[in-house]
Amino acid sequence: MSATTIPSRPNVLQGLILPVGILAVVAMMVLPLPVWLLDIFFVFNILLALLVLMVALHSYRPLDFSSFPSVLLIATVLRLALNVASTRIVLTDGHTGPGAAGRVIEAFGTFVIAGNFAVGLVIFVILMIINLMVITKGAGRVSEVSARFTLDAMPGKQMAIDADLNAGLLTPDEARARRSEVSEEADFYGAMDGASKFVKGDAVAGILILLANILGGIAIGTTQHDLAFGAAVEAYVLLSIGDGLVAQIPSLLLSIATAIIVTRVSSAHDMSSHIGRQVNLSRAWVPVAIVMLIMGLVPGMPNLLFLVAGLIAAGVAWLAVRKGAADDAAEAADAETSDTPSEPGLISVEDVTDYAPVTLQLGYGLLGLIDENEGGGLVSRVTSVRREVSSGAGFVIPGVRIRDDLGLGTNAYRIRIRHSIVAEDVIYPDRKLALPGSLSRRRLDGIEARDPSFGMEAVWILPHQQAEAEADDHVVVEPESVIVTHLSQILLKHASELLGQDDVQALLDNLERHSPTLVQSVVPKLIPLHLLTSVMRHLLADRFPISDMPRILEGLADIAGRTADPMEMAEALRPALVAQFLQEITPVGQAIPVVTLVPELETVLQRSVQPDGWLMLEPGLAAQIAKGLSDITDRLAGEGRQPVLVVAAKIRRPLAGVLKSHGLDATVLAINELPDHRRIEIVGNLGQSAALPSAVGGGDA
Repeated sequence: MSATTIPSRPNVLQGLILPVGILAVVAMMVLPLPVWLLDIFFVFNILLALLVLMVALHSYRPLDFSSFPSVLLIATVLRLALNVASTRIVLTDGHTGPGAAGRVIEAFGTFVIAGNFAVGLVIFVILMIINLMVITKGAGRVSEVSARFTLDAMPGKQMAIDADLNAGLLTPDEARARRSEVSEEADFYGAMDGASKFVKGDAVAGILILLANILGGIAIGTTQHDLAFGAAVEAYVLLSIGDGLVAQIPSLLLSIATAIIVTRVSSAHDMSSHIGRQVNLSRAWVPVAIVMLIMGLVPGMPNLLFLVAGLIAAGVAWLAVRKGAADDAAEAADAETSDTPSEPGLISVEDVTDYAPVTLQLGYGLLGLIDENEGGGLVSRVTSVRREVSSGAGFVIPGVRIRDDLGLGTNAYRIRIRHSIVAEDVIYPDRKLALPGSLSRRRLDGIEARDPSFGMEAVWILPHQQAEAEADDHVVVEPESVIVTHLSQILLKHASELLGQDDVQALLDNLERHSPTLVQSVVPKLIPLHLLTSVMRHLLADRFPISDMPRILEGLADIAGRTADPMEMAEALRPALVAQFLQEITPVGQAIPVVTLVPELETVLQRSVQPDGWLMLEPGLAAQIAKGLSDITDRLAGEGRQPVLVVAAKIRRPLAGVLKSHGLDATVLAINELPDHRRIEIVGNLGQSAALPSAVGGGDA
C-alpha cells in the first residue's frame, strides 16, 4: 500500500478532536462534573467566544470564515451543556455557600452585583435585552434577507461567469473557481439564516434557566435543607445570577460575531481597516470639528469637554488631509512606474503567442456593444450563438475571445480562427442595417453596404428610418445581430478547424457512460483517436453534424481494415448520416429541393475525373455550372429554401471542390445518399444551355 493512502498520525488526532469533544459536551449534560472542571470549561467557553469574535473582526469577507455556522452551533451546545452542569451543582450544593458552584460563578456573582441582588437582576435583564432584542434580532433579519437575495442573484452571477468565460476574460479554472465560490456563498448565507436561530434560542434559554435556578433553588433550600427564606434567596439568587452572567457574556460575544459576519461586505481589508479607510475623510471630519467647537462656545454647555472634542476632531481632519495627499502622490508614482517598463528590451512568450481558437476583434467605436452598462448585449448574444452552433455541429464550439484592436478602423470588426483572419467588415453602432425584400420598391437614404453573412445589398439607416424601411418590406437588423449572424456563419463554415482531439475525446467520454462496449471496441482498437478526429473533420467540412456518435463509430467499425484514408472513411459514412443533415436544411414534412445535371454534362464530368480524384474542367464550363447553381440558390433563398445538387457518386466530392473554389458553398449529394423516405422536388437542371466540350482541355482543379 502506498504511503499516500495512509493518513498521517497528526491528521488522525486532529480528526478525533471534534467528535470526542462533542461526545464530551453531551456527557456534561448527563454526568455530574467536579467544581474545578466546571471552572475550566467556563474559562474555555469565554476564550472560545473571544476567539470567534476576533476571527470575525479580521475576516476580509464572510466566506473567509465559512465554518462560522458550525462553530456557532458547537459553541451554543457547549454553553447549554455548561448551564445544565452548573444548574445541577447549584441546586445540589447551593445551600453550602457562594463557592458551591466554583470560583468563576462566585466571582461573577459577587463582583458584578456587589451584594445587591436587585442591581444584579437589572444588569442581567439589560444584557438579555441587548442580546435578544437588538443584536440577535437584527442579525437574524440580516441573515434572512442576505440568504434570500443571495439565492435570487445566483442565476445572474452564473450567467455573468459564463459570459466572461466566453469572452475570454476568464480561464476555465478561474470560471470553475468562481462558480464554486457562488455556490459556497449561497450555502453560507443559507446556513447563517439557520444558525442565527441558535443564537436567539440560546438567549431565550438563558432567561428560562435563570428563573429555574432561582425558583428551584429557593424551593430546594427551604424544603430540603431547612434554610430560611431570606438565606435561601441570598444563596441561590447569587449563584443563579453568577451562573447566568458567566453564560450570557460569551453568548453576547457570539451574537456580536454573528452580526459582524452577516453585515460584512467583501473587501481587501479586515473590518477595522475597512471602516478606517472609509471613515478617515477630511471632508467629513472638518465640519464635525467646526460644529463641536461652536458648541463649546455656547454658554451653559460643558465648554471644556466640547472644545477638547472639537480639537481632537480637527486633529483627525488634519491627519486625514495629509494622508489623502500622500495617497495621491503614491498613485501618481505608481502610474508613472506602470507607464515606464522596467525592462524595455524584454519580450515574453505571451507577447507573441495567442492560443485562442476564435477571436472577435472590435474597433474602438464598437466597444459599447460589449459594455452592459451602455446597453450592449454582444457578449450574451455570442454565448447564444455558440450554443446554437454547438448544437448543430455536434460538439462544443470553443469560447470566443472578444477584444479591442486599435489597429482596426473605428467601426470595423474582424473574426479570426486561431491565427488566420477569416472575415472582417464594418458596422455602424448608431445605425441599423436594412435588407430589402422581394416587395421593396423604395431606395432608402443611408450608407450602402452588403450584408456580411449572405452578401445581399443593404443600407445602414438611422433609427428613426426603421418604420419607413419596414413599411417598404425591408428587414431591419440591429448591429449586434449583424455581427453574431456573421460569426454564426463563420463558426459553421470553419467548424472542422475548431475540432481537436481533446474535443473528440470529450465526446467519447460522454458516449462511454452510455455505450461503454461500443467505444472500447472501436477506439483505439480499430480506429486511433487521431484518425477518428480527421474523419470527423471531413464530415464537418461538408456541414455534416457529428452528434450521432454511436452511428459514426458503428459505421467506422464496419469499414475498418478496408481503408485508412480519412476522406474515404468520411465518404462511406455520409449515407448513414445524410438524413440528420438534410433535416437541418429542409423540414421533414417538406420536399427536398433538388438540382440535377443534364445527362450530357454529367457524362462529361465523369470523364473529367483524374486518377488522383480531382476534376479537370475548362474554366468557362466550371464558371457556367457555378453561376447556374448560384442563380437557383438566390431564387430559392427568397422562398426560404436551400437547394441540394444531386450528382453521381463518382463526381460528388471533386465537383464540390470545384464549386467551393468558385466561392460557392453549395450542398452536393451523391445520388445514393438521398434517403428513401424523403420526397424530392426538382427545382433546376444545370447544363441545358452550356456548350459541352467533347474533350477536356486545361482548366480548373
